[in-house]
Amino acid sequence: MGKQVHSSEVKEAALRRLAERGVTVEDIAEIVYEMQSPYHPNLTIEPCVESVHAVLQKREMQHAILVGVELDMLAEKGQLSEPLQSLIASDEGLFGCDETLALGSVFGYGSIAVTTFGHLDKHKIGIIKRLDTKTSGRIHTFLDDLVASIAANASSRMAHRLRDEQEAEAAKVELQLNEQKNKQTG
Repeated sequence: MGKQVHSSEVKEAALRRLAERGVTVEDIAEIVYEMQSPYHPNLTIEPCVESVHAVLQKREMQHAILVGVELDMLAEKGQLSEPLQSLIASDEGLFGCDETLALGSVFGYGSIAVTTFGHLDKHKIGIIKRLDTKTSGRIHTFLDDLVASIAANASSRMAHRLRDEQEAEAAKVELQLNEQKNKQTG
């Protein structure tokens, strides 16, 4: 059996890879904010950052980042065998492995994450667009989709949490009204 890698080491490696490729938590949080602010007008960027951090705690997301970014980096160095080298280097339209890896990471966050991922993959919002444009001379075939996955997961997580908060507040108000009503009739 091989060496067991501690989860903190994996997390740090995934965060380091994102940073090395020019992606910050704040970049991803801006996408989350854009996706969620129409539904929550008082939303600030801080809970979006917190949600991105929570998503990045998940091992499955960390593993996907490490695998995808490694493939992008190997393609930049021309170290993949053909035809894989050309498929990844050109971000071939019919090469779906990049979306498949990223999509596999959204299933744990429900249908909102899945549909949000599809939206982000199609519309290339925020840093996703910069990663996809290929103007930097770097290959981000996997990374743009992984960033979309992180943002979709964080957005879905926020949508569910904000609904839970709204329902808890409504229940609290209802309880207070019932207590007042009982005092008046009691």
